[in-house]
Amino acid sequence: MNADAVDGIVEQWARERPDMAVDAIGVIARILRIAKLITDERRRVLAELGIDSATLDLLATLRRAGAPYRLTPAEIAENCLVSGGAITQRVTRAEDAGLVRTQRSASGKRTVAVELTEHGHQAIEHDIEVLIGRERQLIAGLPADDRRQLEGLLRELLGRMSRE
Repeated sequence: MNADAVDGIVEQWARERPDMAVDAIGVIARILRIAKLITDERRRVLAELGIDSATLDLLATLRRAGAPYRLTPAEIAENCLVSGGAITQRVTRAEDAGLVRTQRSASGKRTVAVELTEHGHQAIEHDIEVLIGRERQLIAGLPADDRRQLEGLLRELLGRMSRE
């Protein structure tokens, strides 16, 4: 396997600080670099599609819920891992764009359900297919067995880090 820039960083730190364990650098620095590359590519694809990541996240969350593609704001917030206030802003923007519709309480002051419109359903079907297709291209160089192994290792790492 060929050395990369991260190997150089690890070697430099090992040389400069032989008393310090530097093994984490090889993992963390690569994860950070991969995350940046994926984030940059995702941003580019979403810009081409004319949708921002927050709206995509909202539409995808509703679509994954299954028919009738309707959730409460609290359920959306839990799935999107953001605050209720952030969901309110996302829903308002998506509703203004005709991507979702809201059902309000009898007083009209509180949103009790958010549902994909037909336009929103068509948008997420198209956009998620394009995005996932591009993400598949990003990892296509890894054989299927390696992808499954990497997925398992990342799941384990994420699980351990989430518990700490």
